[in-house]
Amino acid sequence: QVQFVESGGGLVQPGGSLRLSCAASGVLFSASTMAWYRQAPGNQRTLVAFITNTGVPNYVESVKGRFLITRDATKGMVYLQMNSLKPEDTTVYYCNTLRWATVGKYWGQGTQVTVSS
Repeated sequence: QVQFVESGGGLVQPGGSLRLSCAASGVLFSASTMAWYRQAPGNQRTLVAFITNTGVPNYVESVKGRFLITRDATKGMVYLQMNSLKPEDTTVYYCNTLRWATVGKYWGQGTQVTVSS
């Protein structure tokens, strides 16, 4: 059973930091590109960052220099370290493999990130 469980969200002031965690199961983790997405109410789900099976990270321009995606193959975990947070980062964050995200499958419940003073 493919499943992704996100955690680590919360309320933080602008300029603060959060570390999101994603536990992946039912996937070939070591061979999968893992990704973080976000989706605010009424908006499309958009890609934030991904990390390849060889550990190469990639980011959208709006988060470059602020976010860091990492993975732990031993634990089947992917993380998103979010620094210098802005109110515009407020939304629900999800993780998935690029493979399953492309076909809209196996989305978890996500974790809420709220950046507000």
